[in-house]
Amino acid sequence: MIRTILDIHILQTVPPSNLNRDDTGTPKSAVYGGVRRARVSSQAWKRATRTAFSDLLDASELGVRTKKVAEVLAERIKALDPSLSKAAAVELAAETMRTATGSKIEVPKRKAKDSENGESEPAPESAYLMYLSGRQLDALAALAVEGSKGGDPKALKEFLKTRENKARARQFVDSEHSVDIALFGRMVADSTDLNVDAATQVAHALSVHAVEAESDYFTAVDDKNTDAEMGAGMIGSVDFNSATLYRYAAVDVDKLHENLGPALREGEDLPAADPTRRAVAAFLEGFITSLPTGKINTFGNHTLPAAVIVKLRSRRPISFVGAFEKPVAAGAEGGFLRQSCEQLAKFVPDLESKYGLGLGGGQSWVLRVGEETQALGVLGTELALPELITAVADAVAARLEPKEPEARS
Repeated sequence: MIRTILDIHILQTVPPSNLNRDDTGTPKSAVYGGVRRARVSSQAWKRATRTAFSDLLDASELGVRTKKVAEVLAERIKALDPSLSKAAAVELAAETMRTATGSKIEVPKRKAKDSENGESEPAPESAYLMYLSGRQLDALAALAVEGSKGGDPKALKEFLKTRENKARARQFVDSEHSVDIALFGRMVADSTDLNVDAATQVAHALSVHAVEAESDYFTAVDDKNTDAEMGAGMIGSVDFNSATLYRYAAVDVDKLHENLGPALREGEDLPAADPTRRAVAAFLEGFITSLPTGKINTFGNHTLPAAVIVKLRSRRPISFVGAFEKPVAAGAEGGFLRQSCEQLAKFVPDLESKYGLGLGGGQSWVLRVGEETQALGVLGTELALPELITAVADAVAARLEPKEPEARS
């Protein structure tokens, strides 16, 4: 079976920073090729990518991941029926979510104790993070208003007991997935049939060279100290490192297309592949340009990739991390980027040749910055980011569009 797989490979230099730290505050690391490398977890970069979507996609194409699902749904219920009190809307929302997901929606014990001490009644929550698209929440809100007959919780409970309405509630949660849910997946622990398998795999970013963590000792001065008051108002330390990172992600475009289903924008005559095309474009730009924000105010480490390689494949995803199993040595004048690009430029053609990966009409695009990345120019068509995103999205859409049957002679 011919598949449509996107591989995204990135080389990015990051100055002193602490993008992603462990429980001790130290930048995360991993041993690879026998040496310790800087590491940024896949979760950190997926979160950064998902956050970037707010600037790249319409809010209707995105989801909400929260335990406070009752409150989120209650806001939409109240928007449909402003006569309802907030408490009534929350009660309707909780009942609707219980039916739709099979999950417990109740006030956490810790917050329940707080309310006993005179604090306001807290809203019920799910026991774990729930991920719902805006369209799913809108459909559930309309169902709650329909079934409650003016805001009556008992009427809603009876309404949702019927097999037909219960099925409608579950169907609303299992259709019209948002772009972020379609890409990154969703787990509903209490109803595994509502799970969504992720269409995207993101690797932990690794430095191409050995890295040692360093520590910055700092002091802060008390502005109101007099000359007689010596010493700092505060002292502390923060760990950091700097690295040239290899980043990788793969998108199963066929799975993404399946997860998204019909076009997200109603009332428009759009090609069947349009939602997937838009999702691929958003993911490319979001993943390439985003950066985890750990200690960003302390280090101001805002960088963009020096090189991006995008491959469109027909069989399976393939990482090029093996190019850096032997850690890259710094050049004679310092720096790891030039040697990294040369190492990668040798590794990729050799790998693809030996495994026959160049067969089958695969396409390849390259974005590179600076003379140090020149060696990568042979790996694909060189484009700037806007043109690269358009070219890849168009190629994906062309793969997904149904082919006209050939006329018989």
